[in-house]
Amino acid sequence: MKQASVISAMILSLLLGAAAIAGAQENRPGNGRGNPRPAQQSQQARPAQQSHPQQGARPAQSQARPQQSYGGAFHGGVQANGPTYGGVHHSGVPQHQGQVHDGFMQSRAGSWKNEHQSWAQRGGYNGYRIPDNRFRLYFGRDHFFRISGLPLVFVGGMPRFQYDGYWVTIMDPWPESWGPNWYQTDDVYLDNTGDGYYLYDRNYPDFPIAVTVSF
Repeated sequence: MKQASVISAMILSLLLGAAAIAGAQENRPGNGRGNPRPAQQSQQARPAQQSHPQQGARPAQSQARPQQSYGGAFHGGVQANGPTYGGVHHSGVPQHQGQVHDGFMQSRAGSWKNEHQSWAQRGGYNGYRIPDNRFRLYFGRDHFFRISGLPLVFVGGMPRFQYDGYWVTIMDPWPESWGPNWYQTDDVYLDNTGDGYYLYDRNYPDFPIAVTVSF
């Protein structure tokens, strides 16, 4: 009886030892149970690379050049350095002497006596009126100039030039008796006879040419 108890105790001890060994194996790292090892990554995730322009690269610049402007208040500002021969076309394109000559010839009268109209005949002057104090400083027969040295455009076939910051548009054809290059060679001035403004050529003072003044 005592021998059987000893044997039972030995068997129980062996069973407890086996159970302890089995439990230790189950908790060993890497066996898929308990605390598993971190899974190995087949490829390490890399942060996405941002696309940056190459150092020194510049944005593409438009090949279109900004349009150059001419003609003072009317075309954005031209500085006349010496004779401009009329300077510019109404499109803003600089003109050479021959083009300006052709432009003036188009505004020449066939019969100035029949084609000329005073401001009274036109129904009165409706353009800008120059203040008296400024008019006395820069206008009248004592203040003459030559058109060839001023910015000039052609509007509706008629010359328009800039003087003292104002645009002066010739409304009448110029007399056929004037020299073909009078705008280059003759001194002219602007005056007001009471009914409106006129352009006078000092070589032909009896031929007032109706003009209108504007900014």
